[in-house]
Amino acid sequence: MRNSTMTSSRFIDAVSLASTQSPNPDGKTLYITEYFQTLEVLSYAWPAIVLFGFIANITNIVVFLKAGVKDNVTILLISLSCSDLSFLALISPSVCGYIIEGLVRPSPWPFHKYLLMHSLYWPAFTAYDLSAFISVSLGVMRCACVAMPLKFKLVFTKSRTIKWVFFLVVLVVLLRLPVLTIFRITWRTDPTTNVSALHLANVNKASMSRINDILNRGFVIWINNVTMVTCVIVLSYNLYRASKMRQSCASFKGPQPSDQASAAQGMSSKDLQVVKSVVLVCTIFIMSQLPFLLLSTTRLTNRNLDESKGLHFLFVILSQINRTCAYINASINIFVYYNYNSKYRCVLRSILCDK
Repeated sequence: MRNSTMTSSRFIDAVSLASTQSPNPDGKTLYITEYFQTLEVLSYAWPAIVLFGFIANITNIVVFLKAGVKDNVTILLISLSCSDLSFLALISPSVCGYIIEGLVRPSPWPFHKYLLMHSLYWPAFTAYDLSAFISVSLGVMRCACVAMPLKFKLVFTKSRTIKWVFFLVVLVVLLRLPVLTIFRITWRTDPTTNVSALHLANVNKASMSRINDILNRGFVIWINNVTMVTCVIVLSYNLYRASKMRQSCASFKGPQPSDQASAAQGMSSKDLQVVKSVVLVCTIFIMSQLPFLLLSTTRLTNRNLDESKGLHFLFVILSQINRTCAYINASINIFVYYNYNSKYRCVLRSILCDK
């Protein structure tokens, strides 16, 4: 009861402070109460999700390395775990800042709070973009190998896959370059206290953010999602067809040459497990990206839904929900690998048994 009273008091203080500072001519304090309520709930969920993500991705990297990086799929999966881990590491200061904002709300902050919340935001989501491109690459690669196995299994070699991952790293940095350059750390003096503190300043934020909205939050995100949805449909259809072929082969009682049986079945058991895991990884990413896709598309048509415009707090609430989906997406692939990768499962069990 006491905690509930304190929470309500903080919300009232926040609304009163915002109303005092601005008479609300443009609606900039709309949804402020909902913002702090959402932030307080997420402040308890985020640490658990991010901590689990750290453990899960480190486990993935260790298991894949111990199992041996021998094929292109494993290279992409270990690269995906590395990019997810990088995303969680870079976004952790921002998570800490919002937790402090939601649960402690220091007034005043000993430094500019956006220094903690925003300084590594864009580098973090550059790593998240890399995860998106790797997921798309997984889907496209498996689609090609399933559709034309004899041709593309020789195309997607180990060395070419490594080069492709490095190309993706360069690509995501170039695509995010406009927003990677908007922040500057400076010293600013408070005229009331005459005390200098570190401050996060913006340089050409409006124009660079607009370029980012159109390029990354417009074209790129739609291309990625349409490609992944297409790959999931194609792979799911091939899984269904392979299952039907296996059933028909099992029901045929007569003798059958091994090569004919293999052709009828379409894919080996190992290939089927790989395809299932890729389908699930892509599906998880599609579902986690869906809220962000809708918000990004809405922002292109409604410029009032922005962090510096009238619907500031509604935008932040929706952004926090999107961030939560991103944290979950970067953390739960371990369940897919454990259930659909027999080698991963055996190596992980051996590591746990040795300990």
